[in-house]
Amino acid sequence: MNPYIGILLLFIIVSGFLITMLALSSILGPKNKTATKQLPFECGSVSVGDARTSRFSVRFYLVAMLFILFDIEIIFMYPWALIFRDLGWLGFFEMLAFVSVLLVGLIYVWKKGALDWNTKTQVKAV
Repeated sequence: MNPYIGILLLFIIVSGFLITMLALSSILGPKNKTATKQLPFECGSVSVGDARTSRFSVRFYLVAMLFILFDIEIIFMYPWALIFRDLGWLGFFEMLAFVSVLLVGLIYVWKKGALDWNTKTQVKAV
C-alpha cells in the first residue's frame, strides 16, 4: 500500500468539504444586497478615501515587523519547551542567550520610541 494514500484521501475529503460549504453558502445565504452592505467595513467606522492614494504612518509597518520578529521567537520556543528535559542545562542556557538577545532588541526599540503611540514625534531610525 502506498504511504501517500492517506494524504490523498485527506486532500479529497477537505476539497469536498470546501466545495460543499461554498455551494451551500451561495445557495442558502441571503441575497438582498443594499448600498450599505456593499461598502467596505473596517474597524467599525466608514472608510474614507481610497486606499491607494492615502498614506499610512511608518509606525504601522514597524509594529508589524516587530510582531513578526517576536512571533518567530515563540515559534522557536515551543519545540524547545517540548524537549526541554532532553536538552539539559546546555539547552537551557542556549535558550537563555536567545531570549537575552531578543530582550536587548526589545529594549532598544522601546528606548527609540517605536512602541510609543501617544507622542507626535517622529520615530528615529531603528
